[in-house]
Amino acid sequence: MYQTTINKKIDCSGIGLHSGKLIDLKLMPADEDTGVVFRVHRPDGIRQIKPNPYAVSATGLATTLSVDGASVSTVEHLLAALRGLEIDNIIIEIRGGEVPIMDGSAASFVLLLKSAGIRRQKSPRKVAKIIRPVSIEQEGKWIKAAPYNGLRINYTIDFTHPAIGVQNMDIEVTPQSFMNRLAKARTFGFLKEVEYLNKSGLALGGSLDNAVVLDDYSVLNQDGLRFPDEFVRHKILDFIGDMAVLGLPLEGYFDVRCSGHGLNNAFLRRLEENRELYMDVVTARLSEAPYPSDSLEIAPELIGQAV
Repeated sequence: MYQTTINKKIDCSGIGLHSGKLIDLKLMPADEDTGVVFRVHRPDGIRQIKPNPYAVSATGLATTLSVDGASVSTVEHLLAALRGLEIDNIIIEIRGGEVPIMDGSAASFVLLLKSAGIRRQKSPRKVAKIIRPVSIEQEGKWIKAAPYNGLRINYTIDFTHPAIGVQNMDIEVTPQSFMNRLAKARTFGFLKEVEYLNKSGLALGGSLDNAVVLDDYSVLNQDGLRFPDEFVRHKILDFIGDMAVLGLPLEGYFDVRCSGHGLNNAFLRRLEENRELYMDVVTARLSEAPYPSDSLEIAPELIGQAV
């Protein structure tokens, strides 16, 4: 396959999960072999941040990237949309220090990217393939990877909450499956935790408009869930976004249990530290077929605050 970028610049704005303030975001085309580049506006100028496992500086509420005093947080949903739609090269300009949370899913970002149009470039895509089994485990949570031609994720979550319980999904990730089965799944949190975070000056932008919120027994959102298993679907979405921090599309079969941003990053660092043992960077098989996401559509009600 060939590398891709978007056809034109597109702007949006939305509330920041951490600050609760309005954030401006611009997505712009980029040349071949550029990769994903965040351009973060700061009082002393613009700093560039390219995702890599060692640029991850925080994994508490979301994944944060930092370089030379500049940072951008809550990157995982946008990175998941880029990986899900197989977009290789893009400039992401941020005013506000974080990617807007939008509706808590990747749906608005998918809409924006498709509105900009996706263009195939002339250079072949490079992919990082798992070449032998590798795993990481902490306190009963794990990520296990094995060689596989493509990206397949078998993910299990286990919460004692009566509205969640044990959920599992095994999915072959393609642009079609990402759009139809993952992109609309929202982040979720528990009311007690949200109240505590707000009192501590954190998650000031969190609300029922951009997250599934649960009390001790049930979902508080008036419209309920988008999928019966929306929770595990969102965890897969987060996992895809966190794996995109590697900087190249990662191919393999992943068996994941109860992971989070911290363990996801620890797994990537293990891969990076043992790159020659567990990964092989290869040229993806070239194809002249039309770009597969051209026929995909997203429901207008999921636009969130994209403009």
